Amino acid sequence: MYNANKVIIGIIVFLIFFAMPFWLNFGKVEALPKPELPKEEKKCIEDTDYMKAYHMKFLDEWRKTKVREGKVYYINKEGKIYKMSLQRTCMKCHDNKEKFCDRCHKNLVVQPDCWKCHLAPEEVKKWQ
Repeated sequence: MYNANKVIIGIIVFLIFFAMPFWLNFGKVEALPKPELPKEEKKCIEDTDYMKAYHMKFLDEWRKTKVREGKVYYINKEGKIYKMSLQRTCMKCHDNKEKFCDRCHKNLVVQPDCWKCHLAPEEVKKWQ
């Protein structure tokens, strides 16, 4: 086989570059920070596992439903009625954006656009 040495060297170089991120980050893995939950044990709008996995999709659906369809209330799986509002519903319990939202978002390098329109609870307290 012609050029066998070049092919083998190419494969070795490829494997080195492919595995480099694993070598450089070996032993540097950190656990995701846990958000600080409300002090009072309150039931969330939906169950905790669902909210952890789908909170952004959930909030996006709320926004679309409220803005485009004009609906103001959400009925959860248990039949309880909630007002569709990030500030007046969600942030009433999760009142510290830095300790609840930002812990995971900063670690995952996610920048949600919620705060372009909404005020964080800390900012609301300043105005009151």
